[in-house]
This record gives sequence, structure tokens and C-alpha cells, in this order.
Amino acid sequence: MTKSALRAIIPAAGLLALQLTAGAVCAQQKPESPKASTSQKVGLTNITITYSSPGVKGRKIWGELVPYGKVWRTGANENTTIKFSTAVKIGGKELAAGTYGIHTIPTAGDWTVIFSKDADQWGSFSYKQENDALRVQAKPAPADFRERMAFEIEDVTNTSAKIVIHWEKVKVPFTVEVGAPKAAAN
Repeated sequence: MTKSALRAIIPAAGLLALQLTAGAVCAQQKPESPKASTSQKVGLTNITITYSSPGVKGRKIWGELVPYGKVWRTGANENTTIKFSTAVKIGGKELAAGTYGIHTIPTAGDWTVIFSKDADQWGSFSYKQENDALRVQAKPAPADFRERMAFEIEDVTNTSAKIVIHWEKVKVPFTVEVGAPKAAAN
């Protein structure tokens, strides 16, 4: 190998090593809004919610970071999703088995909870109302402070569960009903 070829290779190798090191350091850092999920079996229905969990970090959340009257991805980063293994009812309305993007429209009063057929988008940036599978109303309630947003599945029975969005000092619940399993009904 000639001296001129070595002079070209050595800086390129150094730059490659620097890029690999920087990539490894970035990969080891914790994300600002870590990925989270929760699952629950309700009767014969499996419910799984996958989301990224933003923190309050001293910010004013409702009406500022999360504006009132606008579609919100209900989490951070990629789309928040909910998966039902069987058909369910939410707000008395049927929703087929499948995976849906969860969006909300927060207001100072009732919220709109949206189940979008477009579960693979990034956040709500390309949200389209025509892809809604279902919209229901939910009433927020005051809650104990929670730094990181979370989805909680509460009050589980053989035929229903309450799903709660909990962040800052607000909880937003909605009920999911499933068909009564014959084995569990006995």
C-alpha cells in the first residue's frame, strides 16, 4: 500500500471509529419518554396498550404542552396503540378486534377518545379523522400527581375493565366491555 493511500485511510478509519462510539453512547442514553406497555386479560379478551411515557418535568401540561381542543397522540414519540384480541364495546359502541392508534382531544371539560384504524403513524402529525374506527367521550377527574404519563387498567371483571389515562393531576377513564365468557360466567 502506498503512503498516499495510507494517508487517506487513516483519517477515514478515525472518523468511522468516532461515529461508532457516538452511536453507542446515544444508544445507551435513556429516552426522554421511555417506551411502556400494559396488558390485561378481561374475560377471554386480551388488551394490550403500548405507548411512550412523557414526564411533567415542571411544565404546565394541560392547555399548554398539550393544547386544548387539538388532537393529541396521548403519549410521546410514535403512535400510542391499543390491541383487542376480540370485539369489544366502548361507550356502548362496537369496536372490532384489532390494533388501533389512540388519540385524544383534551378540553377543560370532557375529552374525546379516538380509536384510529391508522395504528402505524408517528404520533398525531398525520392524523386523519376519516380513519377513525370509534370516538367516545370521557370525563377527566382530579388525581394524585403522576410525573410520567401511564395507562392503567382497573376494576377488571369477567366482562369489563376501566382503562385510565393518568398524567400530572388528571385521570381520564373509559370502560371497555367484552363478551361474557361461558367458562368465566359459571
